[in-house]
Amino acid sequence: MIYTVTLGPSLDYAMEYDRIEIGGLNRARTAGLTAGGKGINVSKVLTHLGLDNLMLGFVGGFVGDEIERQLSAGGYESEFIRLESGVSRINVKARAGFDTTQLNAPGPEIPRSAMEKLETQLARLKKGDFVVLAGNIPEGMPDYTYSSVMEKVSAKGADVVVDASGNALLSTLSMHPFLVKPNREELEGLFSTKIRTREEVDKYALELIKKGARNVLVSLDQEGALLACDHGSILYQAAPEGRLVNPVGAGDAMVAGFLWGYCSAFNGEASEEVFREALKCGVSAGTASAFSPGLASGDDIRAIRRRL
Repeated sequence: MIYTVTLGPSLDYAMEYDRIEIGGLNRARTAGLTAGGKGINVSKVLTHLGLDNLMLGFVGGFVGDEIERQLSAGGYESEFIRLESGVSRINVKARAGFDTTQLNAPGPEIPRSAMEKLETQLARLKKGDFVVLAGNIPEGMPDYTYSSVMEKVSAKGADVVVDASGNALLSTLSMHPFLVKPNREELEGLFSTKIRTREEVDKYALELIKKGARNVLVSLDQEGALLACDHGSILYQAAPEGRLVNPVGAGDAMVAGFLWGYCSAFNGEASEEVFREALKCGVSAGTASAFSPGLASGDDIRAIRRRL
């Protein structure tokens, strides 16, 4: 079973423009509200690929009601914890051509009592399960929130995937997450540097392994992705050519695709061949989503996987 944790789910208000004039009146050509958040996106793609999963996290107010309504109507499984006060976020995604401007709102306060309910949910975990901790830590919560959750998860023998940035990611490394997934910009931020070559990506991915990560998946946009494994291998997979439509959510789809490939290929031994298949499937899912107006379907992901 795969559990995804989204501490701050949102409704994403996506609008498309021919062009955007800062400070002027802009009229959208299209607009739509979609339940989002990094963990939710991962779960959606897992469901498209036929993998059992459950969304966990916190929702509040009328926005939380709509998030749960949309997900239920879409056939996605969730067990969100209702907050006694506060309203879940509405984030704005304004797209003009290939450029997307994202305006993300702060989420509601998450009290300790709500975190204890999440920990109770995670008590059902068992060896062989995966937990995906995705997204930034909400304002007001400590940077070590994910590492605190990992303490409970690791005791159950489950594996953890962390898709976060900055101190939220760094704080988990001592707990040896199964996989961390920074993109190039996030990797640069972790080491306060500018990465210009593939060799530098290799170098800093291996630094994260030295700090405790078991495997490091670095998404490189249209270039594909790199996977550094704790057994010493560095694998690279180029992305196929195609028309970029919407890159939002492609990194989340990559996490889902990686887990799909890993679970499909795993036969009791985490060999290099298993990780190579996971990488190919991750790039397939990320690419398929970037080539789609929304998160990719399972059929689109499988079609690209057959090309790699």
